[in-house]
Amino acid sequence: MSLFKARDWWSTILGEKEEFDQGCLCVADVDNSGQDKIIVGSYMGYLRIFNPHPVKPGDGGQPEDLLLEVQLREPILQVEVGKFVSGTEGLHLAVLHCRKLCVYAVSETLGNVEHGNQYQIKLMYEHNLQRAACNMTYGPFGGVKGRDLICIQSMDGMLMLFEQESYAFGRFLPGFLLPGPLTYSSRTDSFITVSSCRQVESYKYQVLAFATDADERQETEQAKLSSGKRLVVDWVLNLGEQALDICVVSFNQAVSSVFVLGERNFFCLKDNGQIRFMKKLDYSPSCFIPYCSVKEGTINTLIGTHSKMLNVYQDVTLKWATQLPHVPVAVKVANLQNLKGVIVTLSDTGHLQCSYLGTDPSLFQAPRVESRELNQEEFDAEMKELQKIIKEATKTQDILPKSEKTRDVIVTAEVSPDLDAESQAIDSEVKAEAVPSVTVKITIQSRVTAKKPNLEVCVQAPLAVTCEQFVFDDLEPDSSETVVVSVFLKRNFSPSELEGNCVLSYGTPTAQPSKAANHKITIDTNKPPISFLTIFPDFVDPSEDDQANVLGFQFLTGSKATLLASKTSQRYRIQSDQLEDLWLITKELRLRLEEHFKKQNCKDFACTFSGSIPLQEYFELIDRHFELRLNEEKLQELLSQRAAQFRAIERRLLTRFKDKTPAPLQHLDTLLEGTFREVIALADAAGENQANLFQAFTKLKSATHLVIMLISLWQKLSTDQVAILEATFLPLAEDTKEMGWEETVDAAISYLLRTCLSKSSKEQALSLSSQLCMPKDTSRLKKNITLFCDRLAKGGRLSLSTDSATQQAAVVPGGCATIAESDSEERTVTLGSTAMFPHHGQTTKQKSKPGLSGDAAEEAEEP
Repeated sequence: MSLFKARDWWSTILGEKEEFDQGCLCVADVDNSGQDKIIVGSYMGYLRIFNPHPVKPGDGGQPEDLLLEVQLREPILQVEVGKFVSGTEGLHLAVLHCRKLCVYAVSETLGNVEHGNQYQIKLMYEHNLQRAACNMTYGPFGGVKGRDLICIQSMDGMLMLFEQESYAFGRFLPGFLLPGPLTYSSRTDSFITVSSCRQVESYKYQVLAFATDADERQETEQAKLSSGKRLVVDWVLNLGEQALDICVVSFNQAVSSVFVLGERNFFCLKDNGQIRFMKKLDYSPSCFIPYCSVKEGTINTLIGTHSKMLNVYQDVTLKWATQLPHVPVAVKVANLQNLKGVIVTLSDTGHLQCSYLGTDPSLFQAPRVESRELNQEEFDAEMKELQKIIKEATKTQDILPKSEKTRDVIVTAEVSPDLDAESQAIDSEVKAEAVPSVTVKITIQSRVTAKKPNLEVCVQAPLAVTCEQFVFDDLEPDSSETVVVSVFLKRNFSPSELEGNCVLSYGTPTAQPSKAANHKITIDTNKPPISFLTIFPDFVDPSEDDQANVLGFQFLTGSKATLLASKTSQRYRIQSDQLEDLWLITKELRLRLEEHFKKQNCKDFACTFSGSIPLQEYFELIDRHFELRLNEEKLQELLSQRAAQFRAIERRLLTRFKDKTPAPLQHLDTLLEGTFREVIALADAAGENQANLFQAFTKLKSATHLVIMLISLWQKLSTDQVAILEATFLPLAEDTKEMGWEETVDAAISYLLRTCLSKSSKEQALSLSSQLCMPKDTSRLKKNITLFCDRLAKGGRLSLSTDSATQQAAVVPGGCATIAESDSEERTVTLGSTAMFPHHGQTTKQKSKPGLSGDAAEEAEEP
């Protein structure tokens, strides 16, 4: 932080909730009166012209300081002042909008009262732009005398040049991606910009004028060659960073220079693109402006920062640093009221300030503290109390701090300090006139809903309690219950312990079923639906009738699944927000249904699936798993490179250390430390990616189990065919570097498509690769899975038989009939949507009628 602050000469706040940027500030003699004015445009479309004249330094803006304020109804991107009107060398104001360029004349009309002078603007001409504008620059292009031409850069990289009232031509910059700062050098008659490649590029005006016209880019190549020359760059300099602003200065006592403000460096270039000097900045700059220096051969530069600082440089030497009250986005140097060198700054919120550099420091002075009499005895007593608390805390403090956990239910027991006035002992075997008893008060505090809490009070024999068990009604959240028991000596001998236990058991509400879910499947059966009270007795409370047809499950990981049974049809629906969470619930439902009907000696029970196979969601899990595999390879490669680099640096350092004549390390120690940090970071990233890969593979296996079950129910596959299906889609227990899930499954499916699911003998003759390698992407695998389901839908049967001739001749049990060539075979299912397949009993040449999807089933019948 600077010791000195910028001395406020004049300041004001522009509008409310308006936004400003780099091109919104300009200082010039816009009304040709011989004095500088401050011109400000905002993104809200307001144009303001100020002529500050404070009575004393530090005064705020007065009403008469604002010469003109007008709303142009369109956002103002940039304002400039120059000789923009033909027939006169007077200065005019150019205002750049998104789709329009307007040139105004600013004039003053004398009034009859004290402050009656009025300013107005008159539109001289305007140009409607065909492309969205970004910024503009002006100057005597081509060496013209007495007038300025305007060049506008569009958002798509076109330079549009205007010769005052007329449009000249437009040229596209080669290799353009994003617009950058633009300026004009009159010394070399060149346009200088910074491209998205992070390099400074210079284009001659003559080259732009004779290059191919931008309007003819749609013509043929021959027409292009005949219409003009190709636009080539004059010189290029690689900065290695993006530029914030660019400026060309050519003062009398200095050579023409190109100044570029980067994100981390400040550059000064010669006319031919060579670096004159550069300065590395240890802060984040926001704006800059070069201006004339008092020392011959040098140039001063003002650089504003995001830390509200304004630094003054003479070439690369920092001469002054001052504090600003805001972050400047634009800075200018003006001559106002015969005061030269006034610094004009503008923030993005509209704080406009004119300041100067001063040496009057703004130091903090601590306020005076009111004196009061001190009571030493009170201080001593307070000190002793604090020391006592510290001592007690030190004694009871554990090595590790205890974490306070909020329990759902809290049980407290309070033993009365006195014996009961009237003994509560019952059935005591003690041979005494009176058997004493003591009262224990037990309190139950519940933070959640506790269903049917059961309290048991246990003491060691020969002690006994008057009541050992209590059953309460359901406890609501933030409620409590209190019971009182008495403890006494029941048997005629002394007890070994005087301690007891209170045990509370209760139930919590089951997961709430949800009808809104991202993934739904419907299982059809040939028997009436069974109540969940019968098939899920361990999950359903018999007293709750609302769980007979709907049941919610919540996994320990937090995800939820809902099971619904139809009241009118023979269907069950399983739904969840994650596809992989459907597998366990669907599998358990099928097993429990089969077990239930088996106990009833029902042998014809069967489950079927008539919906759509969720291939789109399944492919998303495949892509996620494959992406993590690719990341693993990249991280392993980077880790091996950094490890090799680390070992090479170690060898060089050991050679230096063993050398009898010590040599400089040449920053090898710094390089070693940086490489070590990269190795550690890459190792951590590889470990995290490996954990994510294992999780993704587990989810993929669950979804694969679900798809296998749905295909088997859909096509009514036999046990042997299901075994083939499982061996095809689940060949690996876990992923390895040598063999991954994608390439293994792809090879297995390709084998089935060329054998038992082949269309003709041509496909059977195709040979498969004997080597498995990681594919570049998953498009082939997803296409084969879709084709696999399509072949099954058209009558294909899974078999490992090698008798292809028999397979092509007829349908045999476990085999596959020859699939006729048809146009419908070539129409593969789009991978980006849910695949719909016909039943195996339908004719393949007819248009397939898809089964009822999950959403359609929901609309047709709400379970």
